[in-house]
Amino acid sequence: MHSRENRTASYRFENETLIIGGFLTFRSIEGLLQYYERKLREYSGRVLTINLNDLEEADSGGISAIHYIREHLIKQNIEVQIEGGNSQIRRQLKLFSGKQIQEERPSEKTGFFERMGNTISFVFKTYIYSYLEIASEITYWSIVDLFRKNTFRKGEVVNQSVLMGVNAAFIVGAMSFIIGLVLALQSAAQLRTFGANIYIVDLTVIAMMSEMGPLITAIMVAGRSGSSIAAELATMKVTSETDALKTMGLHPVRFVVVPKMYGGMLTMPLLTILGDIMGILGGMLIAMGYLDISPLVFFHRMEESLYLKDIIFGVIKSLVFSYLIVITGSYFGLQSQKGASEVGKVTTNAVVVSISLVILADSIMGLLIY
Repeated sequence: MHSRENRTASYRFENETLIIGGFLTFRSIEGLLQYYERKLREYSGRVLTINLNDLEEADSGGISAIHYIREHLIKQNIEVQIEGGNSQIRRQLKLFSGKQIQEERPSEKTGFFERMGNTISFVFKTYIYSYLEIASEITYWSIVDLFRKNTFRKGEVVNQSVLMGVNAAFIVGAMSFIIGLVLALQSAAQLRTFGANIYIVDLTVIAMMSEMGPLITAIMVAGRSGSSIAAELATMKVTSETDALKTMGLHPVRFVVVPKMYGGMLTMPLLTILGDIMGILGGMLIAMGYLDISPLVFFHRMEESLYLKDIIFGVIKSLVFSYLIVITGSYFGLQSQKGASEVGKVTTNAVVVSISLVILADSIMGLLIY
């Protein structure tokens, strides 16, 4: 029996063979490495064998030292063979070999079109597919629950309508009034130069009813309600409330998201009409102050320039925008990971993507209609 104090390692070099014996532990590896530095650092042969027949025991430090020597010699283009050793030593060598890591090779350089295809495939699978999946799920339950009134939470649709619609009325009205006022103000100078003062009515009314009114309202709602939806769902995800709902047999989409969809669909057209009216009032104020157009003349001209299709088109736009805002906020909220920092990230992403999709949808619908 060897005491712990006498457990030392032996090493010698004979005929292109490094023979290691004794007890190669963390205490004795320094001597082995120093011996290697003195005797084998400048080894000029092409093959070296490490013989472990005399090695009785080795710990993780000793095995790591053997692999260090082996890897260093391989970098010098020297072939290294490890032979001998009892079954325990062989298992340790295999465990600490890192063979899988050594066998990995850098991936071959791919072409431009292959990289572009891989990127498109990754984006589609990671983002677009999951977005469409959540959108289809929300759409399905929103339609199904219209015919199952007993599934509604009492008063929740009204509550969401107040949160998303009534509480946003002031900011939507104020912003629309300012936009209509600025739009008319910037146009008034040019129209007055050509003696076309009366056309300020056409410009303001058509722009607000078919374009600016729905768009400004949607941007305001996306920044206000879209962020709120994303933050609420992300917080529920972080605090495992969605998991609790599933445990109780409640579908998170039906329980949380569907009432928001109904609330948005009910209030967005009304907010858009409010925005249209306030924008037209802002334009009328400029027409009165800068172009000497009386309110009576303004309203008379508005009857001639405004068509029913402009009003209907604006309402249709508002419904599409509401759908996109709720879907996008829900998507980012439900896709959030665990962690408090995720709430801020998904809220920011929800607002940016919602506004981007609203503008994109507005452009597409404008091209289709006009």
